Amino acid sequence: MEGLYKVEYDISGGTGRSVLYAHAGTMLGGNTAFAHFGTYENVDGEIIARLRTRRHSPSPHRRNLVSADAVTISIRGKPQDVVWHFAGAVIEDVGSVFRAVMTPLGNDDIPPPGPVGEGGIVSGLYSIDIRMLDGVAGGQTGVMLLKDGRILGGDAFFYYLGAYTSSNGRWKGEFVNQEHTPAKDEHPLFGGHEVGIGFSGRCSAEGAEIEATALVGKRSIRFAATLKLIQPFAG
Repeated sequence: MEGLYKVEYDISGGTGRSVLYAHAGTMLGGNTAFAHFGTYENVDGEIIARLRTRRHSPSPHRRNLVSADAVTISIRGKPQDVVWHFAGAVIEDVGSVFRAVMTPLGNDDIPPPGPVGEGGIVSGLYSIDIRMLDGVAGGQTGVMLLKDGRILGGDAFFYYLGAYTSSNGRWKGEFVNQEHTPAKDEHPLFGGHEVGIGFSGRCSAEGAEIEATALVGKRSIRFAATLKLIQPFAG
């Protein structure tokens, strides 16, 4: 089941969406407010996974579907064609019921990785906080997975695919921001568009800063973003 997925989930009647990357027994992902990270194994064609979910954005407008900002989810799932169906529970919430459907996202479109040298950015799961520049209103939070020169990630509406190069405390790259769920009403700036983004900036062992230019239709938009490392990539 390796690759990037959209996850649509239900926790005891409350619903949400995330992106999640599965590779070599590790799962990493998240959405606008929460990060997910954990492990999985394939046992006789069934995936058994244990995920930790933790709030990365302090926004009070992103409500919890569980009892706390950090909980553990235990799930089991099987495929139906290319889509995976999971069921399980939130360990800390007795009597909870968790269900999820995982649909693959654009894995054939992931570009070749860029080179990462000494002093390059750490592979792992990051929170990303985007701030628009030049007086443009808006901003967004999500997660970005950096893995050996490749960029994956997203939130409840979008997903990212791209590549980067990095060394000596600097990095640069390009990625495409695409919808996995219609976003025009919630995010009119990028919603309805496939957005190409180029960026450069500084990085350290804890995170990174970037300045970027996004091409939205015929409009060029600048933004800055802060990335904070949530979980190094162990796979």
